[in-house]
Amino acid sequence: MNPPLSGSPLEWRPASPWQAATAALRKYRQVLALGIQNHLAYRFNFLARVLFSLIPLTALLMLWRTIYAGQPAGDTVSGYTLPQMLAYYLVAAWVNALTAVTEDDWQIAADIRDGNINHLLAKPLDYLGYRLCLFFSGRIIYAGVALLPLIFYVWLAGVPVHVPANPATWICFLVSLVLTALLQFFISFALAMLAFWVLEVSTFIFIVYAFEYIASGHLFPLDILPETLRRLLPWTPFPYELYFPVSIYLEKTTGPDLWQGLALQTGWVAAAWALARWAWHRGLRRYGAVGG
Repeated sequence: MNPPLSGSPLEWRPASPWQAATAALRKYRQVLALGIQNHLAYRFNFLARVLFSLIPLTALLMLWRTIYAGQPAGDTVSGYTLPQMLAYYLVAAWVNALTAVTEDDWQIAADIRDGNINHLLAKPLDYLGYRLCLFFSGRIIYAGVALLPLIFYVWLAGVPVHVPANPATWICFLVSLVLTALLQFFISFALAMLAFWVLEVSTFIFIVYAFEYIASGHLFPLDILPETLRRLLPWTPFPYELYFPVSIYLEKTTGPDLWQGLALQTGWVAAAWALARWAWHRGLRRYGAVGG
């Protein structure tokens, strides 16, 4: 059979890198849109989670107000005045709402355990990219639901609002915020991959979560820790899951420390992504297609 003439409709032409990238972008944009529609069905659950998360935040603000009440006005604790300390917890709550992994790790582990990934393996869809789109769709809806209650809470509680004046601070904060979300997701994805080897991954998730909650700055700013721990923690991924972007926004981390922190955060994101990729491909080798 003669090959089709040049320019005929039957002539095969390889897709250019631009066409391939456009097609992939269109595919995952559709996944993101479907994820947003799915999460909108559970918006009341998101609202309830936001409201209940304000209870421990209120307790922490009351605690620090009590601690500062016995000190002269203007005194600091580890370099934080009372308004700065209250602003830290407020910004931390917002960063957590924008970046925290809620149920993605449990859902991924359940997909593997129940065989629900079978139908995805037969499609030209990268599972890591698919779950990442669903993660960001959940963050978009959660942040949208949390915005008004958090603004009302700030007004009601009288928490001071810090607004950086330097545009470069905003840029660095937004970059760090995206890196924080990616880091949290890739670590959770890698943990969920243990479902290929063990039946129940909850123990491992809770152990890592316990370290994250303390070492990422949820309970207190990491500045108040002893000097040795303050020097060691930046070489672990935990501060970059919350404390680091908050410290950028509050302009506590500036200059060379800022650039070094962004470089380390980027490195941890790359390492977590590589670990997640490796665990996924290694797990698929021993995966038995059951259920689904």
